[in-house]
Amino acid sequence: MHSRPQAVLQKDLQALLALLRDQIATSALHQRAREFTPYLGSGKMLRARLALRLGAANGVRPAVRHAAAAAVELIHAASLLHDDVIDGGLIRRGIPTFWKAYGTSGAILLGDLILFKAMHLIHATGQLPLLAEFIELSGVVCEAEAEQELIRRNKPPTWQQAVQIARRKTGALFACAAVTAGRNAAQKNALREAGYLVGTAYQIADDILDGSCNEHKAGKTLGTDHARGKTTAAVRSPAAARRHLASLSRNSTKLLNPWPRLQQAWQAYLDEDFLPVIHALLGD
Repeated sequence: MHSRPQAVLQKDLQALLALLRDQIATSALHQRAREFTPYLGSGKMLRARLALRLGAANGVRPAVRHAAAAAVELIHAASLLHDDVIDGGLIRRGIPTFWKAYGTSGAILLGDLILFKAMHLIHATGQLPLLAEFIELSGVVCEAEAEQELIRRNKPPTWQQAVQIARRKTGALFACAAVTAGRNAAQKNALREAGYLVGTAYQIADDILDGSCNEHKAGKTLGTDHARGKTTAAVRSPAAARRHLASLSRNSTKLLNPWPRLQQAWQAYLDEDFLPVIHALLGD
């Protein structure tokens, strides 16, 4: 039998998936909703799960945590639609990438649409400070991606540069997911930074995976980072990168020491959602 937190999470995930489906079904693309919705919410949903677990533990209203989790997932999905066009990825989550199936214009336009659907979801909650967080942190992601492509491409990075790119382009959206559960400034600051840390850890693991070119394990096109001269954590040996990854995860938990319930939910997220994915990616 599921523990109560696990049962709440499962119920929240069902509500989240319904909310994601609605974003296409209630748009001008509703006639093709059945085709397009597999590209939303069909992945690991690590960011959404983080928002749901923390929100439930900290008493965030279901409607708000569902909207926050859906918004994070939509922003992530939009970034993948655009990234696959940029990188020429052919496979994502075991199926043809959206641009391959529907064209580059379609992928860019759907990405734009769901990005603004995400912002509308947060605005509809009436949580304007939360909307400001989403705008700021989504901007951090876009800025890091632009820097990686337009400034750092084909320039050998230092380890610190690679970690900073990982922190901003991936850590920022995990930070966005985590901060949705904060009830005061101190909690928000700690959650935001903890999110940055685990998001950076995830990107480091993904960089290691991309260098392995084990597409059967990944379910997506690999090897594009090196081929396109991108700044990644592959600049350091896999063993050293793994040690840094583990340190980031441990330190994220320590940030929540003042709030035992939040820390317990965070640890459950790491143990049950995040670390199993990381170990699977790395073949541990």
